[in-house]
Amino acid sequence: MAADRKFTPEQLRQFQDSTVPDLLAPGLKLLFVGINPGLWTAAVQAHFARRGNRFYPALYRSGLTDRLIDASNGYAPEDLQHLHDRGLGISNMAQRATAKADELTPQELLAGARRLEELVGRVRPVVVAFLGITAYRVAFELPRARTGRQDREMHGAQVWVAPNPSGLNAHVQLPALAGSFRELGLAAGVLQA
Repeated sequence: MAADRKFTPEQLRQFQDSTVPDLLAPGLKLLFVGINPGLWTAAVQAHFARRGNRFYPALYRSGLTDRLIDASNGYAPEDLQHLHDRGLGISNMAQRATAKADELTPQELLAGARRLEELVGRVRPVVVAFLGITAYRVAFELPRARTGRQDREMHGAQVWVAPNPSGLNAHVQLPALAGSFRELGLAAGVLQA
């Protein structure tokens, strides 16, 4: 892995509106769906890459991965392969990178929901897990949705909503987030009870 990258705020702003490809592989079981890429994620081309994001610590604590992945400098090839081997994938509701998720418009989230419907129909995961209840409510026009398993499916896949792993989501602590991820892993067949 390369030495730790450092970006100035001005350098990060250059990644505004750029995109990060979906992380997909054959045998996909559990598709995590974030809100949209942050600027650091866009800069290093790795999902949930900003230090302080609890996505990879929650994956590890839940048992979904057997090691703590550090994507802050981009993916190490062996970590990327490990995610593929475990049947884990990552996408976003909106593809445009922003400094904050609240820079997205409701129209972008609605368009993202349509794109995700098509993606799920193509890759056929067992479980689709949306990370962030507020964006999910807007994207699917379900203002009363709650976290947990949803009453609807997407092309046969169970639909779940889990807490956003951003460090800004301080009211959900890492142990609770890991517990949610474990539940997703059990539902998708990645983990055994």
